[in-house]
Amino acid sequence: MPLTAQTSPSVEVVALQAADAEAAEQGQADRLHVAALAGAEMRTLEPAAVSVIVRATSLPVRVTLRLSDGFTTQGGELTRLGGLVTDYLSLGVEGFVFGFLTRDLDVDVEICAALADSLAGAPWTFDRTFDSALDARRAWRQLRTLPGLDSIHTAGSVLGPATGIEDLLALAEKDPAFAATAVAAGDLRTEDVPWLVQAGITRIHLGASVRPGGSWLKAHVDAAFVRAWRLLLDRAVDHGRGQNPLVG
Repeated sequence: MPLTAQTSPSVEVVALQAADAEAAEQGQADRLHVAALAGAEMRTLEPAAVSVIVRATSLPVRVTLRLSDGFTTQGGELTRLGGLVTDYLSLGVEGFVFGFLTRDLDVDVEICAALADSLAGAPWTFDRTFDSALDARRAWRQLRTLPGLDSIHTAGSVLGPATGIEDLLALAEKDPAFAATAVAAGDLRTEDVPWLVQAGITRIHLGASVRPGGSWLKAHVDAAFVRAWRLLLDRAVDHGRGQNPLVG
């Protein structure tokens, strides 16, 4: 599958504050995922803090839309998220990141479609909730019908690439449309990148791996770490998907 504008190599970095955004841009990231951190989970960051980040960078910014724990949401929360969308768009964000499941661990198509309809045409990413769906292939079939979706954060497993990489590669190799939509996420390892590219996944999402010591709380994003991943991804793409990723 030849590279297209959609599948060109892309590095997305999680930014919790302006210093992260500035370092990500210096390291040649392509996009920012802006969120607050609640334990190990991503949550919605207040508009005032998002405004500071947007002003600190020229990179496209996508903001998490999630206010509470769990995979579901309710009417009152959905209304509040819709209000936040208006605030974020007025600040100049490029898009959004969210994902909701039903109690049966299927994609909550109704909720996601309602929220997507409120985005005024802005693109959005289904977050790593995807990895908690009962059946990834079914989840993908449901998601591809939703308006505005252009990417899915996934590690192939809730536990990350260490256990999910084979399933992720298998789904990507079977369905080029999924490969073009997937953004490899979780605790990616450098050795995963050539295999991902060979399967057609040329976009990666980086969090703790671009922070010294892998610490969310004790370190900001490091521009040199981002640049190292940027070079790794670009070299893997240049090497070509059709060759053995262990050669060269």
